[in-house]
Order: sequence, then structure tokens, then C-alpha cells
Amino acid sequence: MTEKQIILFDGVCNFCNFWVNFVIKRDKKDLFRFGALQSDKAQELMGKFNFDTSNLDTFVLISGDKLFTKSTAALMICKELNGLVKIMYPLIFLPKFFRDFIYDLIAKNRYKLFGKKDSCRVPTEEEKKKFLLL
Repeated sequence: MTEKQIILFDGVCNFCNFWVNFVIKRDKKDLFRFGALQSDKAQELMGKFNFDTSNLDTFVLISGDKLFTKSTAALMICKELNGLVKIMYPLIFLPKFFRDFIYDLIAKNRYKLFGKKDSCRVPTEEEKKKFLLL
């Protein structure tokens, strides 16, 4: 059985929630589990990696004993999904500072561009098995 990878995202960000829905729809291998960065469970997981748990301007992928953030996390996820999104993975060969510069531009303006919810996303009954216990 393949070990599940954990995606931690800003639970109140509309764009981040769009991305979670996008991944769920294309995760045919049932590889990913999800949690809001704001949750106690996410804070605990990030703490194990000595990661700054106050940083909500990022996207986190925990795969085994490794933690990836920003563009690297997004591209590693794209590699595992079904559909055309896989063609984005080769962008991983661009310099990280360049990829993360673009990522940071979007992340810092995500609420202005896409809006914000008043509370974290609540998974549907069907989705609950894909979310970390909070």
C-alpha cells in the first residue's frame, strides 16, 4: 500500500479550496490527504519538521519524512494527478527562486484576487475520509 501524502492548505482561502477540489477530482490513486494550516493537527505535523507554523502564505506537502512548500509542493502534487496537469511537473527544473517568486506573488495577493471565507472548509460526507482528523 502506498503511503498517503498530506497537503496542508490555507483553509479560508478561496483559491486554496479550489486547488483542494481540483486535486481531489484528479487523485485517482487516492494518494492525498488534506488539512487546513489553521488546524491543530497541521500545526503538530509542521512542528515535527521545525517549520514556522505561523506561515499561512504557503502550501505544504508532506511526503514520507520530507516537507515541501510553495511551487515545489504544487509541482510534486501535479506529477501524481491524472489529466493534463501532469505536464506542469517539468517546471520543477526551473530555478526554485524563480518558481517561488511567482508563487509568492499569487500567495500574497490571494485574498484580493480570489476572496476569503469566514471559516475553514468543511468536507462533504464523501470527502471526510480524505481529510485529517482535526
